[in-house]
Amino acid sequence: MAPDTERAEGVADVLADKLAGRRALIGIVGLGYVGLPLALAAVRAGFPVLGFDTNPERVAALNRGEGAFHHIPGEALGAALRAGAFAATGDLARLDEPDAVLICVPTPLTRHREPDLSYVEATAGAVAERLRPGQLVVLESTTYPGTTAEVMRPRLEAGGLRVGRDVFLAYSPEREDPGNPDFATSQIPKVVGADDPASRRLAGALYGALTVETVPVSTAATAEAVKLTENIFRSVNIALVNELKLVYDAMGIDVWEVIAAAATKPFGFMPFYPGPGLGGHCIPIDPFYLAWKAREFDVPARFVELAGEVNTRMPHHVVERLAAAIDRTGRPVSGARILVLGLAYKRNIEDTRESPSLRLMRLIEARGATALYHDPLVPVLPATREHPELAGRRSQPLTAETLAGADAVLIATDHDGVDYALVARHARLVVDTRNVMARNGLAGPTIVKA
Repeated sequence: MAPDTERAEGVADVLADKLAGRRALIGIVGLGYVGLPLALAAVRAGFPVLGFDTNPERVAALNRGEGAFHHIPGEALGAALRAGAFAATGDLARLDEPDAVLICVPTPLTRHREPDLSYVEATAGAVAERLRPGQLVVLESTTYPGTTAEVMRPRLEAGGLRVGRDVFLAYSPEREDPGNPDFATSQIPKVVGADDPASRRLAGALYGALTVETVPVSTAATAEAVKLTENIFRSVNIALVNELKLVYDAMGIDVWEVIAAAATKPFGFMPFYPGPGLGGHCIPIDPFYLAWKAREFDVPARFVELAGEVNTRMPHHVVERLAAAIDRTGRPVSGARILVLGLAYKRNIEDTRESPSLRLMRLIEARGATALYHDPLVPVLPATREHPELAGRRSQPLTAETLAGADAVLIATDHDGVDYALVARHARLVVDTRNVMARNGLAGPTIVKA
């Protein structure tokens, strides 16, 4: 056996033994919608967890047992803290403590819709400064194929340690679906890819302890491509139904009725639903990551780019429908008061990342109207990179007075628990992008689908 191979196996065996005995300290960088559920899954599996986050207020809140999200039971965080199994810190100098470092940081787009890997690069640099032999580093952030090998690995090896021999590197894409009660982190199979056998084995051992199943693939780039493929599949199909909505609207056909009937076919059809645009950190972003990388190989990604364009245009279509509906009441859009119902990007969570509601509000106000909002899960609008001018706005109470005082109510997110019958009774005009009024058996001349 070659000396390097023998050394790699020896170092890997030590970590594998720690993982098997649940003695390995798991470090998770980024305690947001991906990192915090992952941390709690690791605690439930019997591992001690040290979480890292650069937001000092969030770190302090988590260490007090606060700051869990709406869809994550707060008692799970409290129990982990009381047991001494979890702690949060903002001190990146402690990155040498964990045996495994899992990176769950944002990967947004730039203003020109190109990948922004600044968070990944900064985290990789911080890890590299404290890297010690025997550590496993896993990137979970969504990104283009090649990021682990081209961005992560050179930084980790800059100090002389070698991946696959002294330290270990893998990619395992996050598959969180916040607010989905049927699939918690530990119930979702985990794809694991690495470019050397030792890294692949260790990452598989770690996630095998955390989740119901691991799915090993041959390389990190393959695992990166898996994540993009999953979300591009959804993006393309959502773009298709969004485009069909426009076509069927012009024909006087209700696209929601069409989809409901088509979904009765027991094979060959999978229902997707139109909406006011895409939100969240994955589906609006991932297609552009692949399209950008494809240009490096001089290969066009026409379907991918077209889907992104269709979905990006949907807020404009919704505002056009809203304006036309208001115009039919005899009032101009300019000077109107519009109540946007639902600010989160999907139902029953508080996440506003890339939410189309934010763009809708900006487009509404660009027409001279006033955009208010109600969202029971978003009492105050947080600062965002794309819409800083909206930060600090507060949710309006959903009362008869609020509804009657608006020229139109625009339903952008269909949270459960909202009294849609109250909306139907008191709103002058309802523009519904989610078909939620019909689903609740509510109809009438003041309700318009968009």
